[in-house]
This record gives sequence, C-alpha cells and structure tokens, in this order.
Amino acid sequence: MQTGEIRFFNPSENTDVVPQKRSKKPATLTGYISTTGKLVLPNKTVEQLGLNLDGMTFKVGAQAGKRTAKLLYLVPADSGDSSAFEVVKAAKSYSISLPFILQKNGIDYVTQKYTFVISSFDFDGGVTGYSLKLNKPAEKTGKVGRPKAE
Repeated sequence: MQTGEIRFFNPSENTDVVPQKRSKKPATLTGYISTTGKLVLPNKTVEQLGLNLDGMTFKVGAQAGKRTAKLLYLVPADSGDSSAFEVVKAAKSYSISLPFILQKNGIDYVTQKYTFVISSFDFDGGVTGYSLKLNKPAEKTGKVGRPKAE
C-alpha cells in the first residue's frame, strides 16, 4: 500500500468541536387588547421583559395631538400615584383595564382584534418605559370550533 492512499489523523482532530450557534434574533414581545378593553400582557412576554408586575402601577399615555392612538405608553409609577393604573394578575397574563380611554382614542376593541408590539424606551430620570405599537386591526371572527349538535 502506498502512503498516498492512507489519510493519517492529527491529534487536534480528536476533539469534540461544537459548531458555533447563530445568535438568536431578539424575540418579538407582543400583547393584545381584550374584548372588554384590557391591555393584556401574556406571562411569556412579561418574563422576557424581566418584570415583576405584582402590585405594580403604570401611567398610561398616548401621543399628544392625535385623534386615533397608534402608540400607547406605559411608564412605571409609584403605588400612591392617583393617576396610575393598577396591573391585575390573571391565570396566564397581566392586564390593565382601559375600556373608556381606548374608546375615546379611536380603538374599537369590541368589533376588531388589536395586537401590539412592546419595546422599551428611556423616560425621564433613568426610568424605563414601554411603548405599545398597535398593529393594524383584524376583523373578529364568529365563534370558533364545532357547531352544536341540534
């Protein structure tokens, strides 16, 4: 046998080389507006934000001078602040009830389904606020599932 026909190994080939993983794209943090006019933040989104919302309150705002809100802003507030809204814990989410404010700002949550994307921003004094960019509304469909047997 000729030496050109044999492939010899190198000791460096005898190591377990782990391929480099691609860096993950940051997850899109989303929520939605319920049919009762609540901003709903799923537990998964809250965990990714790194927040502990138990007993927390937020000031809620929108862009000044706009008839229809396309962005909502949440800024953490002191629990004694009279202009702050309380965050309520549900089974798999957290919510802030804003039915009349949403209606007054042109958000028809009863007939259309709204979702939003959450991003953080720096507010006055080093406070981290959150902007909720509303996606285009989708028409709500009727009942889902099998029809009742008659």
